[in-house]
Amino acid sequence: MFRLCVAALATLCLATAGCAVVRPHERQNLARRTMTEDRAPGQSRFLQHQTGSREGADGGTGEPGGGCGCN
Repeated sequence: MFRLCVAALATLCLATAGCAVVRPHERQNLARRTMTEDRAPGQSRFLQHQTGSREGADGGTGEPGGGCGCN
C-alpha cells in the first residue's frame, strides 16, 4: 500500500511539473521574436513557403495562400 501511494504521488508530481500559469499581461513577452528558437527566421520562413508550395498544402504556420507558390 505504501509503494502505491509513493508511486501515485511521484506520478502526480511529474504530471504537474510542466504546467505554468501565464497571465494575460505576461503573454506579450512570450510573443516577442527574441523568445523564439530560430537562429535565422528568414530561412525558416523560406523553408515553410517552399514546403507548402511543393506539398500543395500549408497549415499551422500562420501563412495564407494555396499550394501554387504564388502568394
